Amino acid sequence: MTHPATASLADLNADSPSHRHRAAWIEFALAVGAFGVGAGEFASMGILPNVANGLLVTEPQAGHMISAYALGVVVGAPVIAVLSARMARRTLLLWLMVVFAAANAASALAGGYYQLIGFRFLAGLPHGAYFGVSFLVAAGMAEPNRRAQAVGRVMMGITLATLVGSPLATWLGQTLGWRLAFATVGAIGALTAALILAFMPLDKVKPSASPLRELGALKRKQVWLTLAIPAIGLGGMFAVYTYVASTLTQLSGFSPAFVPVALVLFGIGMNVGNIAGSWLADRALMATIGGMLVWVIVVMALYGLTASNPWMISLCIFLIGCNFAICPAIQTRLMDVAGDAQTLAAALNHSAFNIANALGAWLGGVAVAAGFGWASTGWVGALLAVAGLVVFLVSWGLERADRREPEAAAVAG
Repeated sequence: MTHPATASLADLNADSPSHRHRAAWIEFALAVGAFGVGAGEFASMGILPNVANGLLVTEPQAGHMISAYALGVVVGAPVIAVLSARMARRTLLLWLMVVFAAANAASALAGGYYQLIGFRFLAGLPHGAYFGVSFLVAAGMAEPNRRAQAVGRVMMGITLATLVGSPLATWLGQTLGWRLAFATVGAIGALTAALILAFMPLDKVKPSASPLRELGALKRKQVWLTLAIPAIGLGGMFAVYTYVASTLTQLSGFSPAFVPVALVLFGIGMNVGNIAGSWLADRALMATIGGMLVWVIVVMALYGLTASNPWMISLCIFLIGCNFAICPAIQTRLMDVAGDAQTLAAALNHSAFNIANALGAWLGGVAVAAGFGWASTGWVGALLAVAGLVVFLVSWGLERADRREPEAAAVAG
């Protein structure tokens, strides 16, 4: 497909079949990349024993590759977003996928433990920036009242990775060798780069774009408050997910063979939540965020109360997966409050989710170690969601107060 040398992505929301067709292909390309990144991140956990055996190290040592990847995400998201401020989004997405593909290919060829750690760090660097820019591109092509649904369609790559991609990559790693799992993820990254090159026009860079302008996002209190909502409020989802296998086998009475089934239920819930949450966010953004935090509180409490019941814990795992419904709303909210520094704000959202992951896993482990039992991870999740709801109410209250000030000044004048 040919495309003009430069174009405004907003032009692709025009009401014509050719524009809609191109926008759909661009969203598909971005979703393929999200699928590859998500599959690579989660598959690393499934092939951990195989990596340890292959490199002749202990499983805790092999686990450092997961930590290295997470560190790459946290470092890469803000640094790349700021340094690439003067780069066209198409060019940036291409380079991010090239680096991701190369780092995963290098991981597959790693000759030793320290090489693998280094390559996994490099593979994590594009993660946050890729998602942040992808969501901005998708929203930029959509009509104003359909931005969250456009974001949700790209996010579907993540949810499908949890449901299909990660289990498939894990199976490849366990049956044909862990190196093939990383090589497959790298191939998906290369495919994404080819799709972006084929279908996405080279967009225009705003003359005012600069690293300093992107750093301006850090001066906006609403950006920090919006980032704090998932960093705190969704920590419980990771608290439950981290210890779900032990909870199922040691409390609910399931055999280890049921654990993959439970993870499929979680993945189905993520897909349902993503679709429903995108639709709701386009109709009532703030109500969706607040309502979903209340939902998280209720579901986490239900998990804490019923985790010993095999039927109820299965239902709760699905419902906890549905918590993902808040994610398109949070991403869209960041676009609204970031002003002209959207790339950094969008990328930092994934740093916030990594904080939620670390916080939830840590607090869940503290509760279990303190003797409160496996079901206590649900109560940890409920308390974190309450804290997230408090942050949301503060953000909402400050926004309403800021809106009233000009109105009051106009009346007084």
